[in-house]
Amino acid sequence: MIALRPLTYDDAPAIRRVYSGATVTFLGRPAMTCQEAEDYVVRVRERAACDPVEQYILGVDAAGDLLGVVKLGRRPSGHGRVSYVLREDCWGRGYATKAVAELVVFAFTTAGLDSLGAKHHPGNPASGRVLEKAGFMRLGIQNRMVEYLLTFA
Repeated sequence: MIALRPLTYDDAPAIRRVYSGATVTFLGRPAMTCQEAEDYVVRVRERAACDPVEQYILGVDAAGDLLGVVKLGRRPSGHGRVSYVLREDCWGRGYATKAVAELVVFAFTTAGLDSLGAKHHPGNPASGRVLEKAGFMRLGIQNRMVEYLLTFA
């Protein structure tokens, strides 16, 4: 069982672990340093305090273990963008699918969005399967990324 939750300052070491190793392969960035992870948590907490919130970044927690993060960016048009990243030792266990499904519910209820977009690197088909299981429809490739759309029914 997973839960989405706000990040705390104590999550910085876990965030560093999330953004390392094979996980960063398709993110276009190197592994995070300790300082970058601490700065990341500070920025996330500052964004969460904004009114209105323009980007939700929530931890994916399983029994007190931070496995990754999900992100929901919202635009004034009622459209949002979903992204997620999970520690590589947690891949293939359904955690990402459950986290994205929970984020979709949050997006269409609490955040009040009408549609969601997402994308993934073509070399990472597992990420596409996560999106499809969450109800996203594949649109095609744009700017060398596979694009998806989900609209509120």
